[in-house]
Amino acid sequence: MSEKDILILAIESSCDETAAAVVRNGREVLSNVISSQIELHKLYGGVVPEIASRKHIEKINQVIEEALAVAGVSLDDLDAVAVTYGPGLVGALLVGVAEAKAISYAKKLPLVGVHHIEGHISANYIENKDLEPPFICLVVSGGHTHLVRVKDYGEYEILGRTRDDAAGEAFDKVARAIGLGYPGGPKIDQLAKEGDPDAIAFPRGKIDDSPYDFSFSGLKSAVLNYLNGCQMKGEPVIRANVAASFQKSVTDVLVEHAMMAVRESGLNKLAIAGGVASNGALRAAMEEACAENGIRFYRPSPILCTDNAAMIGAAAYYEYIKGVRHGLDLNAVPNLKLGER
Repeated sequence: MSEKDILILAIESSCDETAAAVVRNGREVLSNVISSQIELHKLYGGVVPEIASRKHIEKINQVIEEALAVAGVSLDDLDAVAVTYGPGLVGALLVGVAEAKAISYAKKLPLVGVHHIEGHISANYIENKDLEPPFICLVVSGGHTHLVRVKDYGEYEILGRTRDDAAGEAFDKVARAIGLGYPGGPKIDQLAKEGDPDAIAFPRGKIDDSPYDFSFSGLKSAVLNYLNGCQMKGEPVIRANVAASFQKSVTDVLVEHAMMAVRESGLNKLAIAGGVASNGALRAAMEEACAENGIRFYRPSPILCTDNAAMIGAAAYYEYIKGVRHGLDLNAVPNLKLGER
């Protein structure tokens, strides 16, 4: 390794994935280990915060040891340790934050706290070596739907956000309503392939005074009303058509808002990020819209869309070289806003 290489151990535990990664110079992933709890939470139809926290405590040391082993480095080779400190489930976040602080203290390593959404945005830097700010990024996950202008590394302007449900939340609720279970996003994506996306005319949520904002609760209610109507009339429900029509309604809104933001910002680069960004229909629709409008489109591989630590390491690198450091008083901030320090 040359003098200027920066090696960061990154830790992510904001929800139900315990993850650790070693990232070199922000874009080169030497290891990316993820221990998922999905099978455990399936039993309950969603993430149970207390169970998630306990599982993180069980797994975190093993995951970090594996990340170091796969990368072929030890704690002594590191330049910094980074960790997600918000937003997320407070108990889950605390496990990662406590672990990172312990390593920082024991090894006298700089500590860099990272915003979870900034991590998702930064996942795009890993596979797209040519991508640099400024660009527009659509962040769609279980807890967040944000349309963001990335002005520079670590500098963001939120153009639009959801007023109610996040897109991923709507996927989970609709999946539950049609009997698919948890996690809803991948199951709807799969089932929708067998359905007709134009079979049912579900609404597209719009907010008149804020054209970039999103609303998905009306759509969710429309799906539930449709299902209830079928039940009352004794009509059969074609689940694949419900899934495909619902997914198209979400995708249409996301694509339309993203295209408008790119056009009006004068930037010709669009990236997507977050768990829902791994949705096949959304990726295809975005790709098509970008091709038609001459916009350069960036998307992380599906494994980098869902929660992982490599994206936290990418974000941390740009914070680190700017001189951002956190003390041992770093705390979990479950409702941390993007751009807050």
